[in-house]
Amino acid sequence: MGGMDTTSTPTHCPYCALQCGMNVTPVPGGAEVTGRTDFPVNRGALCGKGRTAPAVLSSAVRPTSPLVRSDDGSKLVPASWREALDRVAAGLSRARTGYGPDACGVFGGGGLTNEKAYTLGKFARVVLGTSQIDYNGRFCMSSAAAAGTKAFGLDRGLPFPLEDVPRTGCVILVGSNLAETMPPALRYFSELRENSGTLIVVDPRRTKTAEQADLHLAPRPGTDLALALGLLHLVVAEGRTDEAYIRERTTGWADARAAAMAHWPEYVERITGVAVPKLREAVRLFCEPEAAMVLTARGPEQQSKGTDTVGAWINLCLATGRAGRPLSGYGCLTGQGNGQGGREHGQKADQLPGYRKLTDPAARRHVAEVWGVDPDSLPGPGRSAYELLDALGTDIRALLLMGSNPVVSAPRAAHVEGRLKSLDFLAVCDVVRSETAELADVVLPVTQWAEETGTTTSLEGRVLLRRQALTPPDGVRSDLEVLHELADRLGVEKGFPTDPEEVFDELRRASAGGPADYSGITYRRLVAENGVFWPCPAGDGAEDGEDAALDAYVVDPAQDHDDAVRAAVPHPGTPRLFLDRFATEDGRARFVAVAHRALAEEPDDEYPLLLTTGRVVSQYQSGAQTRRVAELNAAAPGPFVELHPWLAARLGAVDGDPVAVISRRGRAVAPARVTTSIRPDTVFMPFHWPGEGRANTLTNPALDPTSRMPEFKACAVRVEAVGS
Repeated sequence: MGGMDTTSTPTHCPYCALQCGMNVTPVPGGAEVTGRTDFPVNRGALCGKGRTAPAVLSSAVRPTSPLVRSDDGSKLVPASWREALDRVAAGLSRARTGYGPDACGVFGGGGLTNEKAYTLGKFARVVLGTSQIDYNGRFCMSSAAAAGTKAFGLDRGLPFPLEDVPRTGCVILVGSNLAETMPPALRYFSELRENSGTLIVVDPRRTKTAEQADLHLAPRPGTDLALALGLLHLVVAEGRTDEAYIRERTTGWADARAAAMAHWPEYVERITGVAVPKLREAVRLFCEPEAAMVLTARGPEQQSKGTDTVGAWINLCLATGRAGRPLSGYGCLTGQGNGQGGREHGQKADQLPGYRKLTDPAARRHVAEVWGVDPDSLPGPGRSAYELLDALGTDIRALLLMGSNPVVSAPRAAHVEGRLKSLDFLAVCDVVRSETAELADVVLPVTQWAEETGTTTSLEGRVLLRRQALTPPDGVRSDLEVLHELADRLGVEKGFPTDPEEVFDELRRASAGGPADYSGITYRRLVAENGVFWPCPAGDGAEDGEDAALDAYVVDPAQDHDDAVRAAVPHPGTPRLFLDRFATEDGRARFVAVAHRALAEEPDDEYPLLLTTGRVVSQYQSGAQTRRVAELNAAAPGPFVELHPWLAARLGAVDGDPVAVISRRGRAVAPARVTTSIRPDTVFMPFHWPGEGRANTLTNPALDPTSRMPEFKACAVRVEAVGS
């Protein structure tokens, strides 16, 4: 009698944008994972979420057949795939026929592979003809993307690999708690300090990451923009600018300098609460080494002025010559597993594959040719994520949602939940029965990371291949199969293949010549080279796999191949951007003049405190997957409200007892966690849970005018002790 196949498959973690390498091995009743020591990012390390990822693959915690709304509307009941897909096609068709193409909305997720994100964008624009598509990655790093594009002409999370971090002289880490959000990455910052470099952490809380810092700056939430401008003021005042670099590699310095000089240190101290001596110490630590970096995350980005805030930190890098040079630069720590690739290839409202602009006629022509459609048939830009969700049930009558849980993750979540309920039709494709799926008319159960093959793009801009390691349960299909079947039912019989490699080959052609050019990347290269950094345009030689010499290169890139082989080899990829020139028309980086402005909602007598939100180490995003893992729930069983002892004493709140946090949008209740690690004027809640402890019931959907990022990170609240 033959036993089960216990061969290990090298692949990548399904969670954050580190995309840690792991091996998946089938075992009786499931699978186990181990860290891959050959993958340079995690070097064998895995966090608790990665170690327990196989638990979510279990049929016990996920649907394994389609579900449809019962005739009386009271519950979801099992159905055949044919019935479920017919219902989805009918629901979308009714909306489109009755109200026009834009009555159909599409909402994607930052965890979808590049192949799925690409196909979803194509489906929206070619099959439905709708402009109303966006994704939850808008809530991740859109402000950093907008600021990076303004300054450098190109957005890639990190313009250098993580391996450069320990070799620089100083890192300013703004609004990131890596110790809990990306634990395997913390080693790079520990190594930085071991190499005599310094770490400055900017965070209103003294997090586990801040505890590792040489200097912790704890500004009032929403004042990161003033802080960055104050540091730049001191750089100028102390004569620490790199005038030769500014002259040779940038434009716009005069206006940016003038704006910064209006933010003198004492003024910035009054705004931020960060003392002037600490501001001066930060400037000294940042400017004295030969090389330095600024890395931002959700803290400064999830604000209604997030684009300007990131722009101010970029200005600090440019003024000191810390961009486009070895071991220096600005970077954004992307959060979601494929937040980078998800927007590069078409599920963002204003972009086409290859990071092309939807409003660019040349981009439209190129992509339309690949898709075999008339460029004029492609719709224009649609609404951003929150604006799309806010329009549900009004302009948008039917929604296809893939891999997102806005009932928990969207700002002003109770309102968004109401908009979802008001739809004529809602279809959800997901790996679990999320809180959003529970509202659906049809739920389609789809394959997960270990059950399918596809590519993701990490926070470094490294394109990676996740490989299928397990057979999915009977009754589960891939998202690509779902889109193929729906396209066929809606009258488009060709152009939606189900083979991920075939989809990727089309994506390569669609991205060719664009800012995010993947045309020189193939599955075989991704296996041979452990990932390839974009941009990576195709060479002029033979197609990969059709030339014996090129086959030899793919098998062993390190060999000393002759010129003929090298000529056939595609571009090697670009681990480090901007070393020779920036991606602007003139090759120069652009300073953008910005000035501090208040939060969209400042505290007042009725709501005297500020709420900020974030994550904990044992849960992930909306918790839809991690809340189904017993080990993770034991470590982080539910929400809490972090508040300073002074505030707790004033309120009569006791550690562990429930408190109510109230904003203009609603009320959330969770146990108090009294700690000196937070400012007395600020409270903190993690956002992983639904129900009465849902943090996003409270958050403010005020949008950044450029990125359309909601202001998750700061809103006015009051806190009340709740009687037992």
